[in-house]
Amino acid sequence: MLKDYLPWIVAGVVVLVLVVGGLVLNRVAPDTTATLRRRPRPPRDHFRSGDDASRAPLKRAGIVINPTKFADLPGVRERITETCLANGWGEPLFYETTVDDPGRGQAVQAVGDGVDVVCSLGGDGTVRNVASALVGTETPLGILPAGTGNLLARNLDLPVALEGAVAVALTGRNRRIDVGELVVGAAPMDDAPDESGAPETHYFVVMAGVGMDAQIMAGTNENLKAKVGWPAYMVSGLKHLVSPEFRVSVKVDDDMEFRRRARMVVIGNCGRLLGGLVLMPSARVDDGQLDTVIASPKGVVGWVPVATRVATRRRKGHPTLDHKVCKEIRVRADRPLPLQIDGDVVGEATEVTANVRPGSLTVRVSL
Repeated sequence: MLKDYLPWIVAGVVVLVLVVGGLVLNRVAPDTTATLRRRPRPPRDHFRSGDDASRAPLKRAGIVINPTKFADLPGVRERITETCLANGWGEPLFYETTVDDPGRGQAVQAVGDGVDVVCSLGGDGTVRNVASALVGTETPLGILPAGTGNLLARNLDLPVALEGAVAVALTGRNRRIDVGELVVGAAPMDDAPDESGAPETHYFVVMAGVGMDAQIMAGTNENLKAKVGWPAYMVSGLKHLVSPEFRVSVKVDDDMEFRRRARMVVIGNCGRLLGGLVLMPSARVDDGQLDTVIASPKGVVGWVPVATRVATRRRKGHPTLDHKVCKEIRVRADRPLPLQIDGDVVGEATEVTANVRPGSLTVRVSL
């Protein structure tokens, strides 16, 4: 009897084993179908090789140009563009300065356009105006020298050749430097009411001065400067060598105010002049201080020790050249005097106050 049901019993046991085994395996083994279903689908561009959509956007430079410095502006633009492309950057954006806006507005626009570095292509005046828009920001300034003096570039040991300067602006390291803040008032020394209006605030990265140095800047022949370069300033300097003296009252930081007779007062963020001359040997662009020189030589002969002191780069010298190091200085004159800021004569003033803004400007320098 049992023999008759044995095949059915074996078949039932086999089916039972298969069912139980299937349930066990279903609990232990992962649901690969569900796993594949839950896996996020790669983006469409994931499988594309060399497609522009998979690349990071190229960096771009904004070039603020003073067009009066170039006879072949299209050629200059082409050279800059080629250098940018050769260094792995995108095509630069160009902005031209105008008489009404010599650089600040263009730099603001460049930052708004999202450039990675803003470059000034012109003289020290263009550098100053472009820098004034970048003070206190993280956007670096690239300096492309195209002026007569190029003093900030020389003090930072930057290349003067266009392609080399562009390469440094794109691939150099960032360096934080100080900026001078100059408040121009017009209150005379007897504290009479100011009738000239609200004080004006300017930034300078090289030097600002009243008196003879501003007269030299104002008296330099532009045609001669275009032909011979910086020696044109020397010609103007000889004409103003015996400029009229003026009386100044000077207050340095928290010290007592003192008075001097002077022919010029120069407040500097850096000290190197044209032709390798150094007016302020201890001045550094990142020392958190300003250097001031008050020159009061008597006649032509009185300039000899001053010139010797500048040529030998001595910090201390003749008594007619007073040197002060400070964070703030106020100079008040007995009459309106011509005022220059980084080589640009901006008018006349009877009172100026200069403060240092340490490390407030980022500049691209050589590695």
